[in-house]
Amino acid sequence: MNTGKIEIIYGEGSGKTAMALGKGLQALAYRKKVIIIQFLKGSQDQDKMEVIRRLEPEMNVFRFEKSGCNFEELSDQAKQEECANIRNGVNYARKVLATRECDLLILDEVLGLLDQEIVLEPELEQILECRGGVDVILTGRLLPESLAVMADRIDRITRIASGREI
Repeated sequence: MNTGKIEIIYGEGSGKTAMALGKGLQALAYRKKVIIIQFLKGSQDQDKMEVIRRLEPEMNVFRFEKSGCNFEELSDQAKQEECANIRNGVNYARKVLATRECDLLILDEVLGLLDQEIVLEPELEQILECRGGVDVILTGRLLPESLAVMADRIDRITRIASGREI
């Protein structure tokens, strides 16, 4: 049975999403279908996503959140409401893997769902175990050990200094 690879891009530095998108573009060069599901970014910056939308149907980007700001900036009540939307995104990721809808699934900032306790580690592990031949890229700030042992590749992004400190 062909098992898809799991790649994790994590760390406090910026560039995780850009690196994952770059890997998505590389997959397109090999005529692979790519699906990107972004979490905890709200519905902001839709204009920036317009460039990626031009790559449809080979690369599709989904955001299930309705709020116009990052999850951490929401009130407690708004977070509860947004959690239902985020769960829809998680369920869609599960469906994409179960139906083998793509060759590469990028779950951008999915590790943040663990930090926010929207998804628990065993649930994410279970979703990943259903990947079949689909490659999966996960991004986020923190990496739990249980996911690290599942990974075929791990890249850690670290900020060395800001531009003024160099």
